[in-house]
Amino acid sequence: MVTLNNRLAARSIGIALVVALAGCTGTPTASERQARADVEAVRSKYRPGDAKPTLPNLSKDTPLADYLRFAMLNNPRVEAEYYAWAASVERITGARSLPDPRVTFEADITSVVETVMPGLMIDLPGPGKLRAAGDVAAGESRASYFKFEIEVLRTAIALKSAYFRLHFLEDTLRVQRETLALLGDLETQAQQQVAAGRSGIQDVLRAQIDREQLTTQIANLEDSRGVLLAEFRSALGLRPDDPTVPVPSTFEPSPPPPPADQILALAAAHNPQLRQMEAEVRRGEAMIDLARTSRVPDFSIGIEADVKASPVMWRPTGSITLPIWRDKIAAEIAAAQFEKRSSEARLSAEQIGVAADLASMLYMYRESMRNSDLYATTLLPKARQSLDAARSGYAAGRSSFLDVIDAERQLLVFDLSLVEARTQRELSLASLSLLIAGIAPEGAPVLPTPPAPSKEANP
Repeated sequence: MVTLNNRLAARSIGIALVVALAGCTGTPTASERQARADVEAVRSKYRPGDAKPTLPNLSKDTPLADYLRFAMLNNPRVEAEYYAWAASVERITGARSLPDPRVTFEADITSVVETVMPGLMIDLPGPGKLRAAGDVAAGESRASYFKFEIEVLRTAIALKSAYFRLHFLEDTLRVQRETLALLGDLETQAQQQVAAGRSGIQDVLRAQIDREQLTTQIANLEDSRGVLLAEFRSALGLRPDDPTVPVPSTFEPSPPPPPADQILALAAAHNPQLRQMEAEVRRGEAMIDLARTSRVPDFSIGIEADVKASPVMWRPTGSITLPIWRDKIAAEIAAAQFEKRSSEARLSAEQIGVAADLASMLYMYRESMRNSDLYATTLLPKARQSLDAARSGYAAGRSSFLDVIDAERQLLVFDLSLVEARTQRELSLASLSLLIAGIAPEGAPVLPTPPAPSKEANP
């Protein structure tokens, strides 16, 4: 009878342990619930069903917006940051959860087994410790999200940069080829002058020298197209063995930017670099709260049962830590405070840097607009008139071939300067919109951000 009772008691304890340990879940903190909701919101657009969504079909008639969406959804750098963020959200659960309970076993053995004592021990961190640890992990996941958003914007600007430079490369080649044809005409004109005895062979040689130099420059530019196409494909996240994707045939210029104060307001609300720094500051505050809980003791409770005894003998146990090392506690709190101050300083430095970058990009934009207007409306028409006058004068013997070559070179310089100014305009506007204001393109798989305190306007 005693043996049967002992067996029943051991079985009951075993069943109780299985029930206690199976299917247990913790209670999510508010910050964890918000982090998981954020992941689900982004996943529905970025990786529904943990798979890539249907990507846009790309052709030469596809608008730039579809190319941007393709790049943001397909680029592996963006994907890497997304999964790093998702992993950081999962770590919140581990940080705020109780330590795993421990099954214990003791026995007293002489010549026979005298006692058999299975048991269960549970560690209980002090009040507030798990919540604070969860908040620290949530702060880390929030900062990780903004790394993902930064990579989304970097991918967008990489694609835009390659797109703009490819289009302006074609403009540069067009100018160079038109100039090459012009040099051919000038060489023919010089040969006619030599045949008529009104000029020397050096005029023909000058035209040939310039033509050969320009031919090499055109070959170099055409060769550079491969580099830009590789950058374009890289931004789209295409591997070398993926099918060729055409560059959009229609050029889409960027709209002008809003005033500087509105861009700063947009940056304060949207710029992911600044918002990552702000998340680091909030994480620092959570670390201070966690460090302060080191003053609170931790507990361990448990129970063992001697199943050999009749009746079964229960042995409850408990322990408590004694946080007596005040210097260690003070150092942990001070370290957390210094970490927060460091994050605040980095945020301040980034805010200053954004303001400086804004001034630089706005200057580049204004400079490009002034230069574009100067070359398009004033210098290029006058340079063409100067070349026409030099050619007429050369044919009539009133000017030298050097005057013609100088006029031709000046026209080429102005033509190329206009292309460069237009390129600078588009690149500066892309930087203002994506890197400074932090406005994600339409269809970007990012969380919505609060509106700027001032009137909204997309740069």
